[in-house]
Amino acid sequence: MKLIVALALVGILAALAAAGFFMLKSRRGTRNMARALTVRIGVSVALFLFILLSWKMGWIEPGGLQLQQR
Repeated sequence: MKLIVALALVGILAALAAAGFFMLKSRRGTRNMARALTVRIGVSVALFLFILLSWKMGWIEPGGLQLQQR
């Protein structure tokens, strides 16, 4: 589970870096930059839905922070 989330986060950062590269490479807006940003948004939404589905299926459980009782 952690591997899937880590790979998705790396993919999100790679798409963001690609969009930045295409933005700096060309003075005007390009299709490549828009496509890279679209991929980033799609992967982000897919990761959110995957985490939500994993919680609903019982594959993961919320841990939260342990608060100390005084």
